[in-house]
Amino acid sequence: MERLVMNGNLFYLPDLGEGLPEAEIREWHVAVGDSVVQDQPLVSVETAKAIVDIPSPRAGSIARLFGEPGEMVHTGDPLVEFDVEGSRRPDTGTVVGEVKGAGESAEKPAAETRREHAAPARQQQSLGAKATPAVRALAQRLEVDLAIVTPSGPDGLVTAADVQRVARILAEVGPIEPLRGVRRAMAVNLSRAHAEVVGVSIHDDADIQAWASDADVTLRLIRALVAGCAREPALNAWYDAHAVGRRVLKPIHVGIAVDTTDGLFVPILRDVAGRPPDDLRAALDRIKADVRSRSIPPAELRGHTILLSNFGTFAGRYATPVVLPPTVAILGAGKAHDAVVAVDGAPAVHRILPLSLTFDHRAVTGGEAARFLGAVLEDLEKPA
Repeated sequence: MERLVMNGNLFYLPDLGEGLPEAEIREWHVAVGDSVVQDQPLVSVETAKAIVDIPSPRAGSIARLFGEPGEMVHTGDPLVEFDVEGSRRPDTGTVVGEVKGAGESAEKPAAETRREHAAPARQQQSLGAKATPAVRALAQRLEVDLAIVTPSGPDGLVTAADVQRVARILAEVGPIEPLRGVRRAMAVNLSRAHAEVVGVSIHDDADIQAWASDADVTLRLIRALVAGCAREPALNAWYDAHAVGRRVLKPIHVGIAVDTTDGLFVPILRDVAGRPPDDLRAALDRIKADVRSRSIPPAELRGHTILLSNFGTFAGRYATPVVLPPTVAILGAGKAHDAVVAVDGAPAVHRILPLSLTFDHRAVTGGEAARFLGAVLEDLEKPA
């Protein structure tokens, strides 16, 4: 965490690092009137990667807290006002904060300021809709975004009835649930991936009949990824959209998709090519436990060079996994099942593992992706 930010008696949300511009207030550890010492925990906030305790930058008395649990705050938003030896400015008793002297503007709560900054963005989204000023005023009054309204008027004009219809639907389904923490970051990252990556998926089946009954599926998939990267190193790479270039990487750091009730995490198994199975299994168990306890260090959530999703532990055979920039490939494994296959010209029942490979076609050719998947299949079909 970067140095704490103070301006007079006001303490602002510091830069939490890792490119995280916002956080959700989880729990206040102090109340108005409390006396605190330097480095005493003030508040716990949840970022996209971890829950962080923010310490007090100074000793003093708490005069005011900005924000309630569940509220999003951005870097630079006020968190706490201190009353240090009676130096707090007098409160004028207004509901929006203190009234300034002549020529000064009134102080507003941080939440109100954030809503005002967000309003232009919502208005911009609605500008593309065709509607009369009266209908726009109605939509604003009913808190309906014209961008989600299907027009029924001539030439795509949104009518008052259209706005009222959507308002009734929104009233029936209830208020929107804002995405917080990990889920919010997941939505942002996947939107970026959808807008940027030219994703293409290919699918095939691995015959795993030769596997032992107690085979470790995840470790076999990791070993197969290593074999694929040895055959086609182009899939173990980062793509730079601005430079229109790629970096083919030698170390293989596998990002493992881990599903939790909070959202999707992608912890990293590093240098998987040179590590024995027991070491990989111990590391995998540790990072999964750290993810579920939300204690995993942010450093273990960045730097993957290729991705693995074993979604078949739940359900589904094939998928179109999403490539997360700057990586260029993700291998998905579906649900293993028994299937009838041809063996030496005769039908036989074998265990089959479905595979789905998505690659960024900007950096990877179809031939490279197919050769990679072929090497993965060859390795998976070997005995342990």
